[in-house]
Amino acid sequence: MALIKFTNKGIYCKQGNFYIDPWHPVDYAVTTHGHADHVKFGNKNYLCHELTKPILQQRYGLTDNVQTLPYHQTININGVKLTLFPAGHVIGSSQIKLEYKGEICVVSGDYKVEYDGISTAFEPVKCHTFVSESTFGLPIYNWQAQEIIFEQIKNWVTDNHWKGKTSILVAYSLGKAQRLIKNLGNQYPIYVHNSIANLNESFMAAGVELPKTIRITPDLKKEELQKGIVIVPPALADGKWIKSLQQPAVGVCSGWMAVRAGRRWRSADAGFALSDHADWQGLLTAIKATNAEKVFVTHGSTAVFAKYLNEIGISAEEVTTKYGAEDDDSLIKPEQIS
Repeated sequence: MALIKFTNKGIYCKQGNFYIDPWHPVDYAVTTHGHADHVKFGNKNYLCHELTKPILQQRYGLTDNVQTLPYHQTININGVKLTLFPAGHVIGSSQIKLEYKGEICVVSGDYKVEYDGISTAFEPVKCHTFVSESTFGLPIYNWQAQEIIFEQIKNWVTDNHWKGKTSILVAYSLGKAQRLIKNLGNQYPIYVHNSIANLNESFMAAGVELPKTIRITPDLKKEELQKGIVIVPPALADGKWIKSLQQPAVGVCSGWMAVRAGRRWRSADAGFALSDHADWQGLLTAIKATNAEKVFVTHGSTAVFAKYLNEIGISAEEVTTKYGAEDDDSLIKPEQIS
């Protein structure tokens, strides 16, 4: 009997009577990570990694009904052995390993195989069935090493500084923003939107060391921002506030910037292909390492990626889910700075 079933509420384990990242409220939700497309408010009980709980508290106000596990520790839920393994996507992100009567299934959530210096590095897990994303499941997506990307960003910021421009970097509040902060160093002051500042506190409480940042408040003079780097969530990329700054230069940090059409997104001045997801080769490497007999492809370029897996001898099937809209920063009003 299959360990998981794809239902109208989400991925369901009948034997354990729980859901993984459900998109409708359920009694028991196992949560892979803190992005909004994988967290549904209103579940009676949550289970997540211990580093994800502060994110659920800060973003969604979840406290008493959240149970936590460290990586590699196994618990038994109605006869199903459940273990969390690192997914490398963002802090606390987890692959969910399920084992029942010798059958092993791994639901990976979102993942990347390059170690980012903050998230616990991805670990492949041997299994019979593997559930994979395919956000960037096309051969055109091949990431450069993050050191190269950060060097490009630093050079762009320096060039803007000498030209008297204000450097604006657009990045998700959870995960991407902290990678930028950690790797940009202290050459210039770093100013961050309130949503990012709040999450920084959660990261540092979890033991992640981050350079000092300055929270953007309404009374902060815009001339000050011109001296440094400003990091804001995607919802503010087209906002009036950015346009009101002195000679703003906007750089979007996203895997979608790897192709020309992406670089034109929102008329950005620059695009940097910095992603928290695996690229084409990363997806293939991760899947092959599992030795899975069956792969379910849940979101992204599902048709193309599943077809390719079948062509190379890995049985794969695309599945429709509600994952993928992780830009939960879109909930922020453009005018909201404090």
